[in-house]
Amino acid sequence: MASPSSIKSIRDLEISGKTVFMRVDFNVPLSGPDSSGEYHVEDDNRIREALPTIKYAIEKGAKIILASHLGRPDGQRKPELSLSPCAHKLAEMLGQEVTLADDCVGEGIELMAKSLKNGQVLLLENLRFHAEEEENDPGFAAKLARLGQVYVTDAFGTAHRKHASTYGVPVLLQNRGMGFLIEKELKYLDPLLTEPKKPFYAILGGAKVTDKIKTIESLMRKVDGILIGGAMGHAFWMAEGQTVPSGAKQPKPADVEAAKAILRDARKRELPILLPSDTNQGFDIGPETIKKFGQFVSNAKTLFWNGPLGWFEKPEYATGTFELAKTIAELKAVKVIGGGDTVSAIKASGVAENYDHLSTGGGAVLEYLEGKGLPGIEILKMTTRQQATEQKPL
Repeated sequence: MASPSSIKSIRDLEISGKTVFMRVDFNVPLSGPDSSGEYHVEDDNRIREALPTIKYAIEKGAKIILASHLGRPDGQRKPELSLSPCAHKLAEMLGQEVTLADDCVGEGIELMAKSLKNGQVLLLENLRFHAEEEENDPGFAAKLARLGQVYVTDAFGTAHRKHASTYGVPVLLQNRGMGFLIEKELKYLDPLLTEPKKPFYAILGGAKVTDKIKTIESLMRKVDGILIGGAMGHAFWMAEGQTVPSGAKQPKPADVEAAKAILRDARKRELPILLPSDTNQGFDIGPETIKKFGQFVSNAKTLFWNGPLGWFEKPEYATGTFELAKTIAELKAVKVIGGGDTVSAIKASGVAENYDHLSTGGGAVLEYLEGKGLPGIEILKMTTRQQATEQKPL
């Protein structure tokens, strides 16, 4: 698996006067359309997280081509999924013009790329308007690669996808590395797998056990205890023969079976797994559980949290997640939050500044913690010989 030291940073690359193809993650929620038919960025966190890398490239006099996807257009051109709102927001944040291309490949786009001056920024239109992006089509990757001389990725949220822009392009551009955001992600995620400070606890919420079973299996070899909440806790209740409140989300049989397997493994390892002992109608953990969870993690030196413990978007079911977030915020531990919903919950709790790292990746974090590496990051350290076995020359 790649480690920060084995991958070049943008700091290590010669980018002055060069055209940099930068894969970013501008897959942000949009609001609208307004009365003028315009869509607007509702949460700019992912754009904000990419700013340090973009600004560094501007200051170094690079010609910057930004590439991202937005939503799931399934290979079709959908105006409501245009990156236009992101271009407006980024221009506002940078205090300079950001040109939005009307596509991401083609002769016209290549001409736009060649005409860029040092320090200028060109944002390509939604990569997923082309089905070839998600297929990692070699021809499509070659068209994208023709736009740049240097490849930099700062899109951790899509690093687990073997797509054309995240994998096919860096196969073709030998001068490549990571941006500051991925550097920061690896700085906090790598120690969770290698040398976490002990005691190390994981808090897991959300809905499906089956979505996280491989991550849980990996974490069980590292952690000193796991706290389970959210709808996922219902599967563990049923695995132990308990009933789920009638109005609450009922787990699927596959999730119950997965929970049983995890509990068996935990007993063999003598690993404590804490489940909710009381609940607010099945949509939040109750006061007894809040207290129990808080006491259990009070001696933590490392904490990883993925998945809210309740339906926090509704005030009546936000107490469990928010109260535990506030308790953990006071601990002298390395606190890492993984997943979009969990980051939103921590921010809504008002104590986000007391957490060490709020990851921009959801599925990427879980796959990284499985310990198998992410294609979009592993490719950055591959040798030319290794690459030859991955993708045939075009």
